Amino acid sequence: MRSIAVYSLKGGVGKTTLAVGLAWAAATRSGRRTLLWDLDPQAGASFLLGAGAPGKGRAQAVFAKDVDPARLVRPTAIERLDLLPADASLRGLDRFLFGLGKKKRLLKLISDVGRDYDRVLLDAPPGLTETSEQVLRAADLIIVPVIPSPLSQRALDEVVAFLDGQSLRKGPILPVYSMVDRRRALHRAALEAKPSWPVIPMASAFERISAPGGGVASLPGSSSAAQALFALWAGIEKKLTRLARSN
Repeated sequence: MRSIAVYSLKGGVGKTTLAVGLAWAAATRSGRRTLLWDLDPQAGASFLLGAGAPGKGRAQAVFAKDVDPARLVRPTAIERLDLLPADASLRGLDRFLFGLGKKKRLLKLISDVGRDYDRVLLDAPPGLTETSEQVLRAADLIIVPVIPSPLSQRALDEVVAFLDGQSLRKGPILPVYSMVDRRRALHRAALEAKPSWPVIPMASAFERISAPGGGVASLPGSSSAAQALFALWAGIEKKLTRLARSN
């Protein structure tokens, strides 16, 4: 089992859509037994995968070990893809984890619930919070969606420097240009400056995922959006393989 976090310092960069899309690619393209753990109190990933909340307070109760996380896991409409949904109780998770004082609680929980899976994807809450720090300590690989602009890249550089200075991350960071519109000169310039970064385009197909009757399973495999997700996931699999060999 390997864990992959999708994390961003700020919202509005396509983080949750990317997390759901990568989980879909893992399950359908690679045939991996995949779990998406929604750790964002907004529960966007849970909504996109068609799940309601697991019950009042139960998402946070997992961290108190009052509830076995495996009991909250739900199958999705996508074969080999399960979901551990979020609920509003996660709004108090930062305070709970700070009081708990166990910096690797999430890592232990992932090890337990991940026994039945090949890949565990974590949709992390935005910002530098106690919860996101737990995510960064636990993940084997950290995917960071970045809007192609100088300010977004500057923010990424600052957060990487902070994380490294505090020794907060376990795995390497893979920045990904998200919501790219090649018609914009600023976007084209950013892509030229970082040609090795993966690119996820701004596509109407992503918008339809959240529409009634949509869902990631409705994403056409031949679309530019799906092809970009598949290419990114293939790169992630290769990186995970190299990490495993180096360990």
